[in-house]
Amino acid sequence: MNLTLRGLPDVRIYQRNVLTTTLDAGRKRELGLPEGYHVVAANPPFAGRVDKDRIVDDVKVGNSTATELLFIKYMMDSLLNPSPSGITSDLAALPPSRMASGSIRGAGGEGGRCGVIVPEGVLFGATGAHKELRRQLLENNRVEAVLSLPGGVFQPYAGVKTSVLFFRKGGSTDNVLFLHADNDGYKLDANHDTAIEADDLPGLVDAYRNREALYADWQNREPEAEWKQKWWFADAATIRTNDFNLSAGRYRPMNQTAVAHRNPRELLDELAAIEAEIVGEVEELRSALSNADLDTVD
Repeated sequence: MNLTLRGLPDVRIYQRNVLTTTLDAGRKRELGLPEGYHVVAANPPFAGRVDKDRIVDDVKVGNSTATELLFIKYMMDSLLNPSPSGITSDLAALPPSRMASGSIRGAGGEGGRCGVIVPEGVLFGATGAHKELRRQLLENNRVEAVLSLPGGVFQPYAGVKTSVLFFRKGGSTDNVLFLHADNDGYKLDANHDTAIEADDLPGLVDAYRNREALYADWQNREPEAEWKQKWWFADAATIRTNDFNLSAGRYRPMNQTAVAHRNPRELLDELAAIEAEIVGEVEELRSALSNADLDTVD
């Protein structure tokens, strides 16, 4: 729908629930649908549930009925398999207008690529279905990056904490780049519509595009040195031993910067002073109300 609203050409919308219906090869040809997609960019529904007996086998992940898991399984299977030759398209290089929610076909010789917004629970959930989905992502695909977004980035519509998962179909994962954004260029309040100067996203986009060079820097770092960057890596072996956890915070290097703590007695004194001020104002209000009552009686 976003593609149509943005005025992009060659947009086709089909009304179908991909979690409860399937299309065979013949029907896809009739509809003019491709065998798979080179690029998928999506923001699927969160926290939905589908009746277990209605879920088609193609998207099943264990016994889960959670839409956020089933949609990712559908996206994994909908990407084109790697081909021997062709032009490689880079998801990060796409203009913003092509990053709208939905699927995009393009040129590419490698496996199809996906950028999908997921609720944080997908990345660290402890159910068998969560772990199995993440296992498939790492072992049957190349997970390139996980971008942790600030909490409240989708206000005023939703306050759920989210991340963006980037992966390419085919092969297996060697290492994952984790990116952390504290600010997205807008004030993180209930409206999220006031522009501010702080914006981590441009720098993180550059880090994603240069991830191969950054991985070399990561390997050559001093392990004991303080890490101040908003990106870091974890190898597949480490992720596997952590139940395939893909939460960025799980692997963030410790920041050794000393934190200055105020004397707790000073804090207690301030709290006592504030309390005394409140009590005084309450007494003034009580006195004013008493005088008002006397005036009413007169």
